[in-house]
Amino acid sequence: MLMPVLRTYKNAYTGLSRPTWLLSTVMLINRSGTMVVPFLTLYLIRMGYSVSMAGIVFAFFGFGAFSGAYVGGRLTDKIGFYPVQIITLLGGGIMFFVLSEMKTYWLICLFTYLLAFINEAFRPANSTAIAFYSKAENRTRSYALNRLAINIGWALGSSIGGVLADIDYTLLFYVDGITNIAAAILIWLFLKPVKVNEENEKQTAPIKLMSAYKDKTYLLFIFLTIFFASCFFQFFTNLSPFFYKELHFSETLIGFLLAINGVIIALVEMVLIYKLEGKGRDIQYISLGIFMVGLSFFMLNIPGMGPILAFSTITLLTFGEIFSMPFMNSFWISRTQAGNRGQYAALYTMAWSAAQTLGPLGGSLLAGQFGFKWLWFSAGTVCIIVAFAVKKLRRTGHLPIK
Repeated sequence: MLMPVLRTYKNAYTGLSRPTWLLSTVMLINRSGTMVVPFLTLYLIRMGYSVSMAGIVFAFFGFGAFSGAYVGGRLTDKIGFYPVQIITLLGGGIMFFVLSEMKTYWLICLFTYLLAFINEAFRPANSTAIAFYSKAENRTRSYALNRLAINIGWALGSSIGGVLADIDYTLLFYVDGITNIAAAILIWLFLKPVKVNEENEKQTAPIKLMSAYKDKTYLLFIFLTIFFASCFFQFFTNLSPFFYKELHFSETLIGFLLAINGVIIALVEMVLIYKLEGKGRDIQYISLGIFMVGLSFFMLNIPGMGPILAFSTITLLTFGEIFSMPFMNSFWISRTQAGNRGQYAALYTMAWSAAQTLGPLGGSLLAGQFGFKWLWFSAGTVCIIVAFAVKKLRRTGHLPIK
């Protein structure tokens, strides 16, 4: 019984290219240094700024991430993913050092914007690189491996960041910056430079490229993604206060419940994707996953919720994430060619960046004005509507311009 299970796990990680593993390692190192963002509010409060002023700083961060993703996608299509990754990682690392020295409020806002701009410009280039180095039959797994690296890195960075913050908050900026630079050096040493014309040679047919900004089906998909992601981000922002204030869970229990998400992803996602990918049912999986996330929000309104039911809710939400997000990557990649992939990656990144700002803000206002029950009901309803809307999307690949 054990051997077939181990064989399945081995097969799930087999067949991925060496550059794919390297890019995921780069992401793991980069995300292991993610310490400034989780503790930025506390850092600003300790400097004497109010919570509302910290919120404005995060608004600058969100705007920087949104605009950085757009420019990063444009640059990726123009000069290639290789230089964009190295430039943004190095630039982001330096910017962390600079931000640590800023003490004036509006300078903090300005350099937070610049930091987010440079950091987020990395993501479309990285996504494009994964597509370049993967094959159609294992592309979803390649993105799942990258997601796994992000999740593990985020968990490591957040936990280590808490220890460093107790010593000196400045350490967070320097560790974050050093990991950025280390990731850039890793790409420079071990990843072969690729030119734009080499990327374009991988196109299967010499067709005229469609702009992502004219692909109506894709723009609808991006619109739906913003709504779904805005709801999904409630998990990271408003779920903990709900558990603490409404259900009176201890911090230890809340930490355990939130950790379940990462544990399930680490144990299940790659194997499940290995079993599901390549069947041509990406849209169905995305729709199912978003539907499951919607149901998990409705479950939060079940009267008398205790730890066991909360555990079940987190588990359902996590499986919804596993079904939806890797195949969302597969969907946007399926519509691209090498020459326009940066645009598509940028729009997808921009959707999540917008949701990262709009979702937590809107959720907090809704919960504060009407209570958590209305927040969970609203988030669940939006997800269910999005799930059915996604199911109606045309499952086509790249749509060439006639």
